[in-house]
Amino acid sequence: MDSDSKKRLAAEAAIDHVEAGSTIGVGTGSTVNHFIDALAKVKGKIDGAVSSSEASTARLKGHGIPVYDLNACGELGLYVDGADEATRHLHLIKGGGGALTREKIVAAASRKFVCIADDSKLVDVLGSFPLPVEVIPMARSYVARELLKRGGQPVLREDFVTDNGNLILDVHHLEILDPVALERDLNQIVGVVTNGLFAARPANLLLLGGEAGVRVVDGAGDS
Repeated sequence: MDSDSKKRLAAEAAIDHVEAGSTIGVGTGSTVNHFIDALAKVKGKIDGAVSSSEASTARLKGHGIPVYDLNACGELGLYVDGADEATRHLHLIKGGGGALTREKIVAAASRKFVCIADDSKLVDVLGSFPLPVEVIPMARSYVARELLKRGGQPVLREDFVTDNGNLILDVHHLEILDPVALERDLNQIVGVVTNGLFAARPANLLLLGGEAGVRVVDGAGDS
């Protein structure tokens, strides 16, 4: 089974967590695209969605699913998004697509965060995937120096601007033994908008598509 098929399995399994009459948060990326396509088949069940990126907004609207501003919705019951890396503790690295800030906002505003991915994304320790950090353009060099002090090797993502008009530094070679502490530390660097560690607010559930079907990781053990 190829990676795309595994992503589709995980995405379709997330549909079971969608409650009738709700407005749901929708993330960004290739796995989420499968979720949006599956959601379109049951779109009459929901009121609409809050999107974390312009790309997801366009895909949702293309399927005729209403997209709302988070400020008009208040707390959401469910947020569904992918990950670039995930651990059994449900800590994540996200932001490979550059939408980390809006993703983190929608996740924070949601009671339940279901993360969907293919099983290759499960790791014992985060950090093989470079950690994205969104920065205000004028702070790029300062933030890069601060990241170097912490043992990382920041690389500017070339020819890329976030939906918020900012830049991304992809940080290689970070040792992420305490994701919660590192997430908070990096966010304290002046000029950082946020970083791609989702640990202070981790996922509640991880759905991993694989050869044997969908594996569920809830932090207490697999089912």
